[in-house]
Amino acid sequence: MEEMHLAKDTELSLIDSAGEESFDAIRPYNDDEVRGAIDSLLHDRQFSHILKGFVPFLPLGVSRGILRLATAGINSTLGFQLRFMKPLVKHILRRCSTGYSFAHPGIAPGPERYTFLSNHRDIVLDSAILDVMLHDDKFPTTCEIAIGDNLLIYPWIRTLVRLNKAFIVQRSLPMREMLRASQTMSRYMHYAISEKHENIWIAQREGRAKDSSDQTQVSLLKMLAIAGDEGTAGAIESIRALNVVPLAISYEFDPCDYLKAQEFQLKRDNPIWKKSKQDDLQNMKTGIFGQKGHVHYQTGCPVNEWIGSLSDLPEKAFFQAVAQRIDNEIHQSYRLYPGNYVAAHILTSEDSFTDHYTAKDRAAFETYLQQRVEMAAQGLQAQNVTPDITFLRDRIVTMYANPVFNKVKSEK
Repeated sequence: MEEMHLAKDTELSLIDSAGEESFDAIRPYNDDEVRGAIDSLLHDRQFSHILKGFVPFLPLGVSRGILRLATAGINSTLGFQLRFMKPLVKHILRRCSTGYSFAHPGIAPGPERYTFLSNHRDIVLDSAILDVMLHDDKFPTTCEIAIGDNLLIYPWIRTLVRLNKAFIVQRSLPMREMLRASQTMSRYMHYAISEKHENIWIAQREGRAKDSSDQTQVSLLKMLAIAGDEGTAGAIESIRALNVVPLAISYEFDPCDYLKAQEFQLKRDNPIWKKSKQDDLQNMKTGIFGQKGHVHYQTGCPVNEWIGSLSDLPEKAFFQAVAQRIDNEIHQSYRLYPGNYVAAHILTSEDSFTDHYTAKDRAAFETYLQQRVEMAAQGLQAQNVTPDITFLRDRIVTMYANPVFNKVKSEK
């Protein structure tokens, strides 16, 4: 069955037999496909071994039986999220965080649907935690999720994310096909909001900001507007239809910080170095199961409340101005923790940052920092690379300081 799913996914057919646009190459599963997709997961040995990580004390057959019971009667992607994914994500948050919170000024549960455009902290959990928070706060539905095809490294991952209402961002295409794929994705997002009445989550840039300096890619905004008319007026109309809401995701501790520091040194020492599939899988696993401290989500001012004020700008300047305003909203909404201020003080020695942490906070962050540098160094040594301790430490400190610098800048 999975082979059939993959064949269907890889055919970029834009027109179906009825002459209407088809999104089969990128869309989540339809509800009538859910049972078949779940059954394929139940028979995937690799996924069964991943699942066993949650209950290592049980035999493989028993953990597979638990999955079968947990998914019995699920016949929709929303049902899969609420019956299977939500308890799983809450288990992860209980085990791997000290708590989580969601502030959403400017939006409320009701008939409106939103495109949450956020900074990117974790490959898997950013959108999954948002779904939990939306449901807990009585929003009528969760989100469809944009995910890059570069992360779909195994068949079970592709199946799982499509069950979890993910649509696929096709990145590994030639330039001409990339433009067509961008047009298709833009039309699909408009279709999901207006016809399917779904929320959407999409990251503000391709990939995570490894230095935690979150910036919106102008090319992403152009993709959102590409399905509309040309010019600034057409872009405004198209973006308005998506009801974009900036969203700041703040982790007290980034579980992947030491892995990112390793990547910085590997790329510094060898500019052509690239992550392997195993590296991607390690990042996913570490991001899910690593300790996060407190996790906070907060929305900024909805784009529709201010985008009309930019109507006099030429198209190029318009997209740059929208990106800057979204960045400001995310930076201002970002929750800073004591460790962020300690890191900012380490880099600048500015006394103003010391008002935001205690001597105990400083000592705790210094201990944490030392541990993460050692982990990064050990990872490099395992690859026969000599670690640059000063460089690794500076990279990790910068990751925690940049959100402070961005927030200070956004408030000027």
